[in-house]
Formats: sequence, C-alpha cells, structure tokens
Amino acid sequence: MNPPAPSPTPASPRLASLDALRGFDMFWILGADAIVRGLGEMSQTAPLKFIAAQLEHKDWAGFAFYDLIFPLFVFIVGVSLVFSLTRTVAQHGRAAAVKRVLIRAAVLFFLGIFYSGGLTARWPDIRLLGVLQRIALAYGAAGLLFCFFRPRVLAWIGVLLLTGYWALLTFVPIRPVQLERGALPAQMAQAGMPRPTLEQAHQFFDRTSSRIIGGYEAGLNFANHLDFKYLPGRKYDHYWDPEGLLSTLPAIATCLLGVAAGLLLRRSDRTDAQKIAWLAGAGLAALAIGWTWHLQFPVVKKIWTSSFVLVAGGWSLLLLAAFYYVVDVRQWRRWCRPFIWIGMNPITLYIASNVVGFRRVAPRLAGGDVKAFFDAVTPGCGNLVVELTGLGLMLCLAWFLHRRRIFLRV
Repeated sequence: MNPPAPSPTPASPRLASLDALRGFDMFWILGADAIVRGLGEMSQTAPLKFIAAQLEHKDWAGFAFYDLIFPLFVFIVGVSLVFSLTRTVAQHGRAAAVKRVLIRAAVLFFLGIFYSGGLTARWPDIRLLGVLQRIALAYGAAGLLFCFFRPRVLAWIGVLLLTGYWALLTFVPIRPVQLERGALPAQMAQAGMPRPTLEQAHQFFDRTSSRIIGGYEAGLNFANHLDFKYLPGRKYDHYWDPEGLLSTLPAIATCLLGVAAGLLLRRSDRTDAQKIAWLAGAGLAALAIGWTWHLQFPVVKKIWTSSFVLVAGGWSLLLLAAFYYVVDVRQWRRWCRPFIWIGMNPITLYIASNVVGFRRVAPRLAGGDVKAFFDAVTPGCGNLVVELTGLGLMLCLAWFLHRRRIFLRV
C-alpha cells in the first residue's frame, strides 16, 4: 500500500526585503565600493575618508563595513533556505529536499573553483576553497541540518560550533611558527635556511618540537596551521587560506543564525512588529556578546572567529529588521528596485563580474580621451566616471535578466 502523497501547500509569499537586502549586499562587491573609494580620493573631507576606510577589509583583528559583506550573504542564504526547503519538504518530501541541497551545494562549489581560475593552472596551483566554496559548504551543512533537526536542536548545534571552534583555537597546542610571508622566512633564516622553498617550509614546520597555546595572530593559530598542513592546492595567502578548512565550521553557524531569523519570519503567530522587535533585539544582543568576547577571542574575519560570527550576525539581524520593516511592512519599494534586480541573480552577476569583468569593459566606453577630459575638470574624476560606467553595465545586465524573468539560481 503506497503512502499518501503530501497535500499541496500554498506557496509562501516571496520576501521582497530579502531580495533587496541580498542585492544591497552584492551592490558593494560589484562596483559601489570602488565608486566610494574614488570619491574619497577626489575629496579629502573627513566623512568621505571615513566611509572609504569602511570599504577596506581590516588587516586582521577588528571590524569594518566591508568585513560584513561576505557573512551577510551567508546569513541571507540561511534565511532563504528556510522558505525554499520548507516548501520542498511539504510538496515533495524530505528526500527531495536533501537531494536539492546536495546538488545545489555541489554546483556552487564547482562554480567557485571555476571562479578562482578553474583548470587554468596545473595542479597543485589550483585553489580548492574560496568564497563560493564556503557559501556552498555552509549552505550544504545548514540545509541538511535543517532537513533533519528541530529549531531547538539547530540552536544548540550553532552554540556548539562557536564554542567548539573557540576551544580548538584556544587550547590545542600549535608550533610557534608564524606562517606569514615576512615572518616565516625570517624564522627559517635563523635556522640556516636563507631562501626557503615551500617544501623546506614544511620541513621546518614539522621539525619544530616546541608548542604554545592560545595563538590568534595571523599565521600563528590552529586554523592557519591546519590549512598549511592538510589543505591541498593553492592557498590564497600562500601558506593558508582565509576560507580554509577549520574556519568553515563557524561559517556554518553564521548560516544557522540566518536559519533562526528565517524561522522567525515564517511564524504566523507573531505580528510584524514582534518579528522586527525580536530581530533587532537579537541583533543588539549578538553585538554586545560578540564585542565582549572580542576582549579574549578577537574579532577576525580571516579566520572567522566566533566573536566575528556574533558581530557580523548582529549587524545582519539589524539590517534584516530594517529592510523587512521598510520593504515588506511599509511597502516602500521604489527606492530598492535596483537592489531587487541584483538580489534575484546574485551568483550570476558575481560570476559575470569575474568572467566578463564590468570594470575591464568600462574603460572601452569611458577610458582614453573621455577619462582624460574628466580628469582635466577635476583630478581623479576620470577614474570615477570609469567606475560608474562599470557599475552601470552591471545594473543593465541585472535589469535585463529581471525584465526577461531569467533567474539563474544554483
């Protein structure tokens, strides 16, 4: 006797605020950052210099607006999967949802390898982990967990990921070898290796017998050492990768934080005002806990520390609350249409920016004499016009895809 087919459920309304927030996030990666930096170069006023500084990553510890872009996207992935996978489970069953998660994660992972150069170079000069790969792994893990566990269990898993990662970086003994381009050669030179090769660096690392604990510096922490020892292929930072092996664990917690927000937004027993209050309150609490934890476990994007998860998560929750209020509750949407165009095709535009290169095409339209003319009017204005042209090309593609209802999602 066949089990009864799941009864059809009405499709939940799409949250325009989520598309707008996703587009707002991608907007900065796809060209707006260069425009603000260009304005900062043209005008040395304090406000513009401050804003331009916020569009640069911190070298190591600390937090700037630009450090929020990546974790905000991972957070939004978590919010989105609540709506998509709930619908898939209701209509087609859990097995179909699991299949969907695995296929999408695999496709996104291989797109990430393609984005990083694909097979242009020969092994081992191929980068296996990167931005898209981290999104794929975080989505895959959080999606599978969502399919099998209740919200309370998901919350405990998130807590265990953050505290477990902190414990590993704090208490696991590591060699006192700083895996940085400047520091490591200096250490090896003292050991009689003045011009070390990568193979010699591994030999020097393996021969070091002393141990320390509690290292959080660049190249001197358990996450970076694990990449150096076990991550194959090319590393972004030569000896380790900012999207490395161990730091993927707290990135999954970032995605699970988005899942918690998505579960709240889906609740029918809460008013919009209550949802916004919970999102804002949780955001402020996460910021407070994150910056307090920073006193012992620094906020560092490049190893995705647990305190970084909470600080970035706090700002993500506050932005989601603001966008939900403005876009979905108040229905003020005219201002954010370009963000929605981008937010409906984020991965497509991200790949296009790498393959086509809006900033590489822009000088063909606004370079040469055009650029020189604007530079003559105001020094630095020519570069700004070129960057504006590149951003305009991206928006044209986003508008075209949206207009034609072409939504290429992984």
